[in-house]
Amino acid sequence: MTGPFSVNQTQVHTLRAGDGPVVSNNATVSVCYMGVNGRDGSVFDSSYQRGVPVDFPLTGVVPGFQKAIAGQKVGSTVAVAMTSADGYPEGQPRAGILPGDTLVFAIKILSAS
Repeated sequence: MTGPFSVNQTQVHTLRAGDGPVVSNNATVSVCYMGVNGRDGSVFDSSYQRGVPVDFPLTGVVPGFQKAIAGQKVGSTVAVAMTSADGYPEGQPRAGILPGDTLVFAIKILSAS
């Protein structure tokens, strides 16, 4: 990647479709993921680096994560490029995210309940 990457609307791509049940909008999911900042290509968060999946309710995460996971099948791997509005509109200084940054996530959906 040569320069900053940004999108003007959140885009979700299924990289590999799973064969599990469809994830509902209000499911609690277990995922592995990696997040990259489109502005500079830096990895700002990775459950892979920590070596453990992350569990959370879809109702308690940024809209871009919800859009990426809800409606997918368990076992799927998805990529999402989310606008700042669907990520951290005010930025997230701890993670080096500035207002306006496009965020790109690769997400593997392990389970949903």
